[in-house]
Amino acid sequence: MRAQFVLSEIGIGLRRNLTMTIAVVVTVAISLALFGSGLLIRAQVEAMKDFWYDKVEVSVYLCGESSQAATCGGAAVTQQQRDEIQADLEAMPEVDTVFYESQEEAYAQFREQFEDSPDLVENVTAEALPESFRVKLEDPTQFAIVASAFAQRPGVEEVQDQKALLEGFFNVLNKLQLIALIIAGVQVVAAVLLISNTIRVAAFSRRRETGIMRLVGASNLYIQLPFLLEGVLAGLVGAGFAAGALVAVKAVLVDGQLRPNFPVIAFIGWSDVLAILPWLFLTGMLLAGLSSFVTLRRHLRV
Repeated sequence: MRAQFVLSEIGIGLRRNLTMTIAVVVTVAISLALFGSGLLIRAQVEAMKDFWYDKVEVSVYLCGESSQAATCGGAAVTQQQRDEIQADLEAMPEVDTVFYESQEEAYAQFREQFEDSPDLVENVTAEALPESFRVKLEDPTQFAIVASAFAQRPGVEEVQDQKALLEGFFNVLNKLQLIALIIAGVQVVAAVLLISNTIRVAAFSRRRETGIMRLVGASNLYIQLPFLLEGVLAGLVGAGFAAGALVAVKAVLVDGQLRPNFPVIAFIGWSDVLAILPWLFLTGMLLAGLSSFVTLRRHLRV
């Protein structure tokens, strides 16, 4: 009987405050969708870092006839210097593999990379591109060890870490994640205010019923429970819409559009999405429950 009464009171409260309840659901859904998007962006950044950092190489460019580096002295690298550099690279414990790329190979790769810009290709010759050693490290973060060992070495023009070229891109993604979380935080505050106002109006509209319940000896928990459950239910429904939005983003945007058009990029998987969904429901429930509880403590006076 008590459970039936609580459920009937929840139904009455939702009907009386239908418009405000819908507003709460929409606000919670938007805030949690943005919160989940921030978590998805973070997962995407980590997936791309793991993918690309595992493939980045250190390029040890050798001196050419036109090299301006102090270690070159205006002269091209000699065969003895080339052999010594390769041998020392292969002997380093931090190095996984070493691949030598000649000027002709660098030019062939350049032509393939810029095949859509024939004017640029025509103005570049193989002699203008440096020969180099492509070095794959056991741990991409150990670039400084290789750089310090070879940057000032005779015959070496420059040591370049491809990982550094990706840092700017990842910084942009991290900023997008921060912006999404800040917007989500603002929406969460709006959701808390809406939930509190909705519960406050519901408690005021039913003050006679709650007053009678208090007179017949009902406990505070029994009186407050329908209002708490109203808020929690609205939070869970909003979380459900937010979860549906994230699933749609993964299925339609990531798998339907991005993955087929950008096969070289590592995208998040369903396991990343499924790991985030429980946090949306938990956050929605706690958000609504706590804000409802605090509001009832302050405004339910019968």
